[in-house]
Amino acid sequence: MDRYIQTPPIANEHVNDYAPGDPKRESLQQALKSMAAEVIEIPCFINGKEVRTGNTVDVVMPHDHAHVLAKVHEGGQQELTAAADAAVAAQHDWQQMPWEARAAIFLKAAELIAGPWRDRLNASTMLGQSKNAYQAEIDAACEFIDFLRFNVEFYRGIVEQQPMSGGGVWNSTDWRPLEGFVLAITPFNFTAIAGNLPTAPALCGNTVVWKPSSTQMLSAWYTLQVLREAGLPDGVINMVPADGPVAGAALLPRPDLAGVHFTGSTATFHHIYAEIGQNIQRYQSYPRLVGETGGKDFIFADQTADADAVRTALVRGAFEYQGQKCSAASRAYIPHSLWAQIKSAMLDDIASIKVGDVRDFSNFVNAVIDQRSFDKINGFIAHAEKSSDAQVLCGGQGNGSEGYFIPPTVVETTDPGFRTMCEEIFGPVLTVYPYPDNAIDEALTQCDGGSAYGLTGAIFSQDRASINRMTQRLRHAAGNFYINDKPTGAVVGQQPFGGGRASGTNDKAGSALNLYRWMSPRTIKETMVPPTDYRYPFLG
Repeated sequence: MDRYIQTPPIANEHVNDYAPGDPKRESLQQALKSMAAEVIEIPCFINGKEVRTGNTVDVVMPHDHAHVLAKVHEGGQQELTAAADAAVAAQHDWQQMPWEARAAIFLKAAELIAGPWRDRLNASTMLGQSKNAYQAEIDAACEFIDFLRFNVEFYRGIVEQQPMSGGGVWNSTDWRPLEGFVLAITPFNFTAIAGNLPTAPALCGNTVVWKPSSTQMLSAWYTLQVLREAGLPDGVINMVPADGPVAGAALLPRPDLAGVHFTGSTATFHHIYAEIGQNIQRYQSYPRLVGETGGKDFIFADQTADADAVRTALVRGAFEYQGQKCSAASRAYIPHSLWAQIKSAMLDDIASIKVGDVRDFSNFVNAVIDQRSFDKINGFIAHAEKSSDAQVLCGGQGNGSEGYFIPPTVVETTDPGFRTMCEEIFGPVLTVYPYPDNAIDEALTQCDGGSAYGLTGAIFSQDRASINRMTQRLRHAAGNFYINDKPTGAVVGQQPFGGGRASGTNDKAGSALNLYRWMSPRTIKETMVPPTDYRYPFLG
């Protein structure tokens, strides 16, 4: 019989700190040792079957790039087409499943990650993406668990939203999934994002082709395995590692493309948007486009700001996970008088930071993801080193002989339009522009218009009137805006994440707003006693 379904109560997952002496630390270290000792094979996964193409690429440790962790079978047009066909074929049964039955799969996955799968998800993220233990914990365990649990609660709240009904009429809303398949294209830097992008549409009744990043394949494989253990049916999420242009050519022109859930570069999202626009007459429905595409995130302080708080936010915000967060602090606007208080102490803090292998838990900073990223970041640093408008205060170009290590680097510039103040770097490079104490209005204008992005930003002040003024002046400069805190660390359900401008469509992962994008509501009106004569009373 039909019944009202109450989902389990939710709270954000507890973050383990892996301090010395903690048994959880020892367990994680053992998982790292075991995982590093084997080379696994990662196939495509289509309609519940493993597909090996023979076209393999290596997954390596960024911090020890001679060490191979896995061999990945890359798919081509044949595999991508088969995955889309499988997704379309699976949708009928999947969307007909009661919503609470779909939800139970993802709730079980969350419990598995919180328990027996926690070390595997964390260790694979540490080894394959070069995240330290704490950064992996808040990502691959806690944030992913939060996405799975909170999305169920958000979805329950949505399906319970029903219209009012007048006399003799019963109105209802059928919260349908989209018609066709969703393409999820996921990034290397967050295992949680890579898990959320295919599972959020799937929860709503959609079926998915998932193309993970080639540099995230180890944790992507374990993510798929935990979903399968939780009971995910064949064909609902089909994983195909593939070259980006190959995937785009095979999937974007398909008439049954229902949507794209994307996190990655702005240039790639521009290409996807343009490709869909050029094919718009081909589609059976207008594809939904949801994209989060990067940032040039700022910290802005006034003269009243707490120097120690600003210093800590700069160091943590810029250098956690090597600055490879879309939200990482990359540019700072600090008044001259405050910068004089902060500069020396901040450089002392950075000098104490250890850089190295993730398996050494004393290392705060690890390796950037690959050779391409390493070369790009070094290019920005080299530009600053040669410029008369900038001074490299610490760090500098890295040595990639064993791992892709770049030290935490701070650039001070006299030009608010300097290249490293404007362009996304995606590495451990922070540029500081000390502005004249009497020129805060000009500095706010420069901050607001200093880059094409609008993802995250932070302001520091102890003056409430100044806080209000800066908040209004920078209203469109960041979709996630922080007051007296670093611009990173958004928590599911607390700070829904996303930005505008060149940073994406601002559909707020970690909230119900994102789930609405994967639904196509149907309004149903039932008239209990329908009229039997066309004539209205006014005709009498």
